Amino acid sequence: MAPEPRRENSGPVGPPLLDLTIDNITPNTIRINSQSENARLTYLLSRLVTHLHDFARETRLSTEEWMKGIEFLIGCGKICSDVRNVSCLPLHEFILLSDTLGLSLLLDNINHPKPAGATEGSVLGPFHTHDAPLLENGATMTSDPAGEPMLAICTVKDTAGNPIQGIKIDIWETDSSGHYDVQHSDRNEPSERCVMMSDAEGKFWFKGLKPVSYPIPHDGPVGKLLERLGRHCWRPAHVHFMFEKEGWDKLITALYLRGDPYETSDAVFGVKKSLVVDLDKVDKETAEKYGVKEGTWLLRQDFVLTTQKETEELRDELAKEALAKLGLHNLKLVDHLPVPDLD
Repeated sequence: MAPEPRRENSGPVGPPLLDLTIDNITPNTIRINSQSENARLTYLLSRLVTHLHDFARETRLSTEEWMKGIEFLIGCGKICSDVRNVSCLPLHEFILLSDTLGLSLLLDNINHPKPAGATEGSVLGPFHTHDAPLLENGATMTSDPAGEPMLAICTVKDTAGNPIQGIKIDIWETDSSGHYDVQHSDRNEPSERCVMMSDAEGKFWFKGLKPVSYPIPHDGPVGKLLERLGRHCWRPAHVHFMFEKEGWDKLITALYLRGDPYETSDAVFGVKKSLVVDLDKVDKETAEKYGVKEGTWLLRQDFVLTTQKETEELRDELAKEALAKLGLHNLKLVDHLPVPDLD
């Protein structure tokens, strides 16, 4: 059989890349990556290459260290499985890595800035799922008989103090053993999680468990890295909340119990002072009103949301200030993201 005729490459040849050195590899890499019509992609790759190359230069990165880094990332990919990938997250270990390096919280702060008085965000974590049942206010979201019962009475309001009706609220926490339901191999249905809607007064209330501290998954590369760094793998006791409604900025947050031994050393940097709360005990009147036993743990919290417009305006304002401080003046914002200003 005669060989197929050689086909010429029809794509762009691009600028010549010859005699590359420590000094010129970075601008040449950026130059060859700058042929896309997508200005945002070009900018992202430009900054990524700049910082990545500077990191190698500043640390005089060895080939052995580089290979160890590659092996680490391969290990993160290998440990992912249908069981470990909570809520169909194929990059669970990478999300865990992002959390433990502080990147997840940083991104939330950049993309969802909060004006004074609004509830601050926290990390999503790898254990949110999309199969939580929609429950009526006052329902019980746990099936764990070993945990300490807790009644949560909450409100959702805007920055002017007006109640917001119809907010979808995702709520999830661990069981009394410090495990999320998806960490149990015999999980048949969701537990310690639910979805609720705020009523006309902006209220929602539910029966759950007093949260407990727990370790993040530490049997993989991320856990080994924390051990090498002399860091622990524990998170302080908390309950997760996520608020969504069209026209409102999505809020992912959590409430942390004051006095937890890991309150000031959360493995994933999720704790903020405004999110640390105290629990009370249910009195007789409240017990009768909400159908719980007197003396049950009580969580009260008023959440304050911002509109999408408020957040976008603040995000743009802060972005311009940050870029100016970095000396990046030849940029403009397109869809709230910086791109080179070529006009």
